[in-house]
Amino acid sequence: MPRSRLVDLLGLAFFVALCLGIGALGAAVVATSVDTWYADLIKPSFTPPDGVFGPVWTTLYVLMAVAAWRVWRTADRDTRRGALTLFALQLALTLGWTAVFFGLQKIGAALATIVVLDVGVVVTMLAFRSIDRWAGLLMVPYLAWVSFATVLTIAIWRLNPSA
Repeated sequence: MPRSRLVDLLGLAFFVALCLGIGALGAAVVATSVDTWYADLIKPSFTPPDGVFGPVWTTLYVLMAVAAWRVWRTADRDTRRGALTLFALQLALTLGWTAVFFGLQKIGAALATIVVLDVGVVVTMLAFRSIDRWAGLLMVPYLAWVSFATVLTIAIWRLNPSA
C-alpha cells in the first residue's frame, strides 16, 4: 500500500530537521573558535570569506536531506537500510570533522577525519544512486564542497605546522 502524502511530507520534514540540526550543532562548535583560534591561522588565498560558509552549508544540508528522503520514500526497508546507515555515518563524520577542527583545534586529526568523510560521501552517493538516480545526483554538490574543504584543510595544515 502506498504511503500517504502526509507521511511523505513528515518524512521530508524529519530529514530536513535532522540535517539542519547537525548543521546547527556544527555551527555552535565553529562559533567557539572562528573569531579567535581560526582567525589567527594562516589561510591560503583561496579561503572563502567567513560569510560564505553558513549559506553554503545550509544549502548542502537541505540537498542532502532531500536525497535521503528520496531514498527513504523510494526503497523498501531492507534496501534503504544500508544506504541510510551510510548517510547517518557521513553526517556524523561531518560533525566530527567540525568538532576536531574547530572544537579541539587539531588540524592534523581533522585532516584524517575529512579524508574518511570524503570516502563516506562517495560511498553514500553511490549507494543512493543505486536506489534513486536523483538522490545520488543531489549528493554531488556536497561531495564537491567536502573535496574543496579537504584541500583547504590540507593547505591550512601545511601553513600552520605548529597548530
